[in-house]
Amino acid sequence: MSTPSPTRIAAVLSAEHRSRLMNLAHEVNFPEGARIFDEGTPAESFWIVRSGTVTLELPVPGRRPAAIESLGPGELVGWSWLFPPYVWQLGAEAMTPVRAYEFDGAAVRMQMDADPAFGSALGHWVGRVLAQRLHQTRTRLMDLSMPRTSPVI
Repeated sequence: MSTPSPTRIAAVLSAEHRSRLMNLAHEVNFPEGARIFDEGTPAESFWIVRSGTVTLELPVPGRRPAAIESLGPGELVGWSWLFPPYVWQLGAEAMTPVRAYEFDGAAVRMQMDADPAFGSALGHWVGRVLAQRLHQTRTRLMDLSMPRTSPVI
């Protein structure tokens, strides 16, 4: 049995703060294989997955991008919208058809600034997500850097 992610919106934000955030959302769909964003491009929006799977990827010179993490319902896709210079640090692709809530990063930042309690709650949520993504990225990079050896028989 799997444990719910400690970074899913319902596990972190109060009902009041979730409701306030969701008032800023609109629904979007991504077909399977759609690029949601690429590393180095402007980070103007973010998403919460409703259904489907999004894979976060790290570009690797001379190789295909490395899959870092798969995200599902209730999980945040994107954190770079919160921190200047508002540029994506990873890439994201819809691995299945994805339904999501989309948020305008600038509008959410304005609401965060207007209400310190809301801003603190969202900032802590994004911080938890960021810490998890950093751990996942570090783990994946270690996997990629390990030499491939044949099993000892």
